[in-house]
Amino acid sequence: MNSTFRVLMNAALLSALAAIVTSSWLLRSNTANTNYEFLPDMAHSARYSAYSQNPNFSDGKTLQQPPQGTIAREHLPLHYTAAQPDALRAGNELVNPLGSGNENSIQRGSNVYGNFCAVCHGADATGMGPVAQRGFPPPPSLLLPHALQMKDGQMFHVLTYGQNNMPSYAGQLSTEDRWNVITYVRSVQAAGAKTASTAQSGISQNATAPAGGK
Repeated sequence: MNSTFRVLMNAALLSALAAIVTSSWLLRSNTANTNYEFLPDMAHSARYSAYSQNPNFSDGKTLQQPPQGTIAREHLPLHYTAAQPDALRAGNELVNPLGSGNENSIQRGSNVYGNFCAVCHGADATGMGPVAQRGFPPPPSLLLPHALQMKDGQMFHVLTYGQNNMPSYAGQLSTEDRWNVITYVRSVQAAGAKTASTAQSGISQNATAPAGGK
């Protein structure tokens, strides 16, 4: 009895296995055919070039003005004018978000300064860049007390709106790069102040030294 039952069970299992293998072979996928697509309009939506006609908008244009009040990422508006009072106000209100002494910011600012600023301000920031050496009115040295005392926010305002012969660089430099170059200028000013202090200290020591060196 038990032997007969095992034979029947094995036969049933073998038949089931054969059915599964046969079904798998008959229903095997054809890689040349696409799968069933649910809501195909979402997968194959119409695409329009930026300047092509677009029937989905009343003005027929693909490019649309952003909704009123929209602020692009990393482009916070500045509520200042190019006037000097606003430059002073920016000095009191704006703070360098990158902080002072940020090595990455200084390195990036050095590259920006070399590409956009050194041509007038000079590589040493004294205002005698190649343009100034060829007759263009030189900008003030960034190592003079006026520049040393200028607040970061006011310097950012100058970069953004221009000042005197210097044009605005808002179109050439991103907001972050304007802060980067300010961080770099601060590092140059700090190095210049340290050098001047060391030199002054040497002069003072020589002046107070007794004649004959003894």
